[in-house]
Amino acid sequence: MPAAETAPASAGMVPVPAATGPAMAEPATAPVGTTPAPGAVREALALSALAGDSAVMPNAVFERWFAERQAREGFTVRRIPLEAMDGWHFAPDTGDLRHDSGHFFAVEGLRVRTGDGGPGACWEQPVISQREIGVLGFLVAEFDGVWHFLVQAKTEPGNVNTVHLAPTVQATRSNLMGVHQGRGPHHAEHFVAPSAGRVLVDSLQSERGSWFLRKRNRHMVVVADPRDVAGHEDFCWLTLGQIRRLLGRDNLVSMEASSVLACLSYEVDEAAARDGYGAALLRSLAPAAPTVHSTPALVSAVNEIKARTRVEQQSIPLAEVGGGWRRADGALGRSDGRYFGITGAEVWAASREVGHWAQPLLVPAPGGVCALLTRAVDGVLHVLLHARSEAGLLDVVELCPTVQCTPSNHRHLPERQRPRFLREVLGAPPARVRYDVMVSEEGARFDRAENRYLVVEAPDDLGDVPDDYVWVSLAQAGELLGRGYFLNMQARTLLAALHAVW
Repeated sequence: MPAAETAPASAGMVPVPAATGPAMAEPATAPVGTTPAPGAVREALALSALAGDSAVMPNAVFERWFAERQAREGFTVRRIPLEAMDGWHFAPDTGDLRHDSGHFFAVEGLRVRTGDGGPGACWEQPVISQREIGVLGFLVAEFDGVWHFLVQAKTEPGNVNTVHLAPTVQATRSNLMGVHQGRGPHHAEHFVAPSAGRVLVDSLQSERGSWFLRKRNRHMVVVADPRDVAGHEDFCWLTLGQIRRLLGRDNLVSMEASSVLACLSYEVDEAAARDGYGAALLRSLAPAAPTVHSTPALVSAVNEIKARTRVEQQSIPLAEVGGGWRRADGALGRSDGRYFGITGAEVWAASREVGHWAQPLLVPAPGGVCALLTRAVDGVLHVLLHARSEAGLLDVVELCPTVQCTPSNHRHLPERQRPRFLREVLGAPPARVRYDVMVSEEGARFDRAENRYLVVEAPDDLGDVPDDYVWVSLAQAGELLGRGYFLNMQARTLLAALHAVW
């Protein structure tokens, strides 16, 4: 899959003393004590986004470091029958699949009723239930006047390519509490009741609404004194500019990392853009830029859709889920292969908090597509978002990408019932495709959940869009993210990906 164009590796080199190691350099300036004022934060983030390389972890050294993480032995995943998973059981009264400890997550049944009364207005499905709030968090520290983010080379059993670049901390509450009886996640102490003066981002955001039931994660970015951050071979400091470059590569930056990065607000002068499209994108980051709709009007429109959308979520025993779902041959799935299945996995991982465990993994139907149509209005780039419901969302409706589907799940439907704008996205000429990257979703719960993420310039003859679609500037999207439960996981991933194309 062709990746987006990237900035030259030499752009914005950040000097630090040559005697320091590449993964954990000492700060060349005084450590950060408190978070700067909002304007200074935006300036610091912009400076970091323009730094395409860094002597703290030079790009060439990063490539070797990451290749070593990928080549490292000691991580093995073997599919096993659900009934053979040590530490898990099917509850005798409901058939729900649960961990013996009562913690972590469970696979339950869900009945969904929607108010439109049309085809598919009521259905049943398995769903992952995890009634706790996890933490997705980045530490940020200053090296020679430039902010760097502490990223983790994280292995997960369902990851495509095994290792992804993840946030500093990516942990459930059960992990933070040590329910697995292993060592705690590295650097978790920085995210437990951090000093208010050091928090840049702290918001609750939804998880994958089709597969999780009301799941939320706490998205955090916390300023740290680098001298208080213990070194570890699986962590390194990168500028936002370096991370931007990596967002243009298949299956490298995790969705969790992208989701947190999307919550950062900053502006970059349009002079930094490589072309007119990039200039329109950078103008879109400015809160004062002209927009198709005012932000209050956007909020009101989405809230109106939430208010009038009827979605009933009823938990039911997993054993009672109908509609083609069945348990057979050690797995749970459908005979037609649509949507997803649940399988068992046994994992050996020398680099993780626990070295050996078993767990269920959700295996989606392949070929998912998540795409944004974009258009410049008065020289300001806007993205087309779709206000839609998903089975497990906490707040009924969120703004999703223009297209979010697995086409094979809709082939049995007549053309008029298939996802809107799918033809415009997949049939776009190459010159209009600004981003085309394969991204795999959370490997801790999903097995090879790989989707094609695209950013596409809308055709000139697109015309008016339906009422449940809205044109939004990037600054407006950032403001909506600050409210929580307005943009879903896939939309946040694409908003972060847009920074790879300016």
